[in-house]
Amino acid sequence: MSKKLTKNRKIILGKIDKNNKYSLEEAFTLIKKISFSKFDESIDISIRLGLDSRLSNQIVRGTVLLPHGIGKNICVLALVTKDKELESKEAGADYVGLEYIEKIKSGWIDIDVIVAIPSVMNQLGTLGKILGPRGLMPNPKLDTVSTNPGKSIKEIKSGKIIFKADRYGIIHSSIGRVSFSTKYLLNNLKIFINEVIRSKPSSSKGFYIKKIYLSTTMSPSILLDSKSFLKK
Repeated sequence: MSKKLTKNRKIILGKIDKNNKYSLEEAFTLIKKISFSKFDESIDISIRLGLDSRLSNQIVRGTVLLPHGIGKNICVLALVTKDKELESKEAGADYVGLEYIEKIKSGWIDIDVIVAIPSVMNQLGTLGKILGPRGLMPNPKLDTVSTNPGKSIKEIKSGKIIFKADRYGIIHSSIGRVSFSTKYLLNNLKIFINEVIRSKPSSSKGFYIKKIYLSTTMSPSILLDSKSFLKK
């Protein structure tokens, strides 16, 4: 098995020119060619920003509704009171109920997004050290704290994703799957990048988006020629 993977790895590396900046169409064509896995790999984007995200006035985060989703079921936990449980279940939440607060304290964390209503947020203070580093703490700015949890859950289930720059000023996200058509991937990527641009802090000076890379779950990254499609 290892020899086969090594051979495929050599083939992949042989197809990527590290000194080249690829157009979007070239990148998506290449990324489909270098996918050798038997599963439908995720196509991921990494955007290096020209800011210091450790400063409170240079934090970049937001949400974006990708028109074609990311090809993955987003696992949602709804932390709501009894009167909101049915609404949350009908909207598609995978787990519903305040009893999950204790489960999280015990180490359970098998979820992608938590949606909560404002009245339960005071119960989540003790979970900050668990949820914060994983980007799971509900936040009104990300519409994951809402008086209308059903609406928030439906949007997340239909392709709304949350993004945030890490401590190094890099945003990582999935924008689809290898099986997606190039048209779908292009649409998702352009909408995602436009939302990142709209989230630019007013305190950011100089080049905001420095480099953009694409990769699959198992592949090396491909550098995009971002000047060819970013707004001037």
